[in-house]
Amino acid sequence: MKKILLVLCLMAPAALLAQMGKAYDMNINGVKVIVQPSGNDIVEIRTIIKGGVQNYSNEQAGIESLALSALTECGTASMDKNSFKNALDAVSAQVGGWTEMDFATFRMNCIKTDLKKVWPLYVEALTAPRFDEKEFTRIRQDLITQIRSMASQPDNETDRLARSTAFAGTAYAREPIGTEATVSKLTPAATKAYYKKLLHRGRIAVVIVGDIDRTELEAAVKSLLDKVPEGPQIKLQKQSFTATGNSFLPVKKDLATNYVQGITAAPQPGSPDYDAFVLAMRIFYTRHFVEIRSNNGLSYAPATWFSGGLTPFANLFASTTEPNKYITVARQLIDKIRREGFTDDELRNMKTGYLTRTWYKQETNAEQAASLAQNEAVHGNWKRALTIADDMKKVSLADLNRVFNKYVTNISWVLQGDPSKADPNLFKQKETPAKTF
Repeated sequence: MKKILLVLCLMAPAALLAQMGKAYDMNINGVKVIVQPSGNDIVEIRTIIKGGVQNYSNEQAGIESLALSALTECGTASMDKNSFKNALDAVSAQVGGWTEMDFATFRMNCIKTDLKKVWPLYVEALTAPRFDEKEFTRIRQDLITQIRSMASQPDNETDRLARSTAFAGTAYAREPIGTEATVSKLTPAATKAYYKKLLHRGRIAVVIVGDIDRTELEAAVKSLLDKVPEGPQIKLQKQSFTATGNSFLPVKKDLATNYVQGITAAPQPGSPDYDAFVLAMRIFYTRHFVEIRSNNGLSYAPATWFSGGLTPFANLFASTTEPNKYITVARQLIDKIRREGFTDDELRNMKTGYLTRTWYKQETNAEQAASLAQNEAVHGNWKRALTIADDMKKVSLADLNRVFNKYVTNISWVLQGDPSKADPNLFKQKETPAKTF
């Protein structure tokens, strides 16, 4: 039964692509435009702005987030906010933007028959935003409220502390939404000036998922890009994180439990190790969950995950009343995997599960566009979104064990809660030598 399921899962991409039509890209005004025919009546369009946290200084953290929100929340050159939103609501269309660690996204979604009504709204929001002072003040306060809310959530605050500690002095220590101190100082004029410099043809790509005549599509995208200034091709910095040793930073907080998170190394996007590490960390998640929660009852929701951006890293996390016991069990688990490795069954089952989830998610135009955008912005290769099944099939057990041992080594640990409950020496202990696979 498992073999049948795997075959069906690996066949799914071909069947899906046959329905959708062949994806292609083209260059319009020096901008890469990626097109995936959808086989349905929905159109999803995304303009991605590369760079993310590399685009601004520590003092400007939050400015790109505010700028992307302002595109729709502050009105446009010819329409105030309410008029703009009413025009979208009349056809149940969606237009909006946000920013992340590595790139920003400004998207639109509508029914194909409404595209001629929605496209001009999208173009004007992207190229002629108003940055109205009253509305800007409102969205700035909304962002400050969001920042305060996230700071009050121990999971989020621990993640922020872990990243700011591991990546201190680098762009990856910045928060895309900013801090209360940085956001409160941002003005409409400064944010508008930032956005004007941000949006140029050397920094963007356009992703389109929908069935649109190619001639019409080219004309429409050219009309957009004619309004976008030229600019030099952005050179993104790809950095590798490697802790010099196991480290531990405790922060005292009045919490009911302790929140522990560790950050360790991971392979670069586009490298031969990347796909194997994706699978290795997902199998590690299952083993970590079983050992920490099921077998030892140390945490309700322990987790491990791979953050595969321009500065890739892997994470271990647990909320626990017994941090010393947690780190002991976690270290024993890591050491066991380094000695014994994963199994053929684990790899086979994870390939099936990973691909099933991947293709299930990509049943929507929005998720297809998100995958194409992510692979273009981070990997520099949008086609990876379409070859993932074949890529994952090539991962061997030896690959899986090799990459885990190569990257899951020194860990930068942080703790929020009661530092007296944690022995720093346990967190700083060295791992056992790994077996060569």
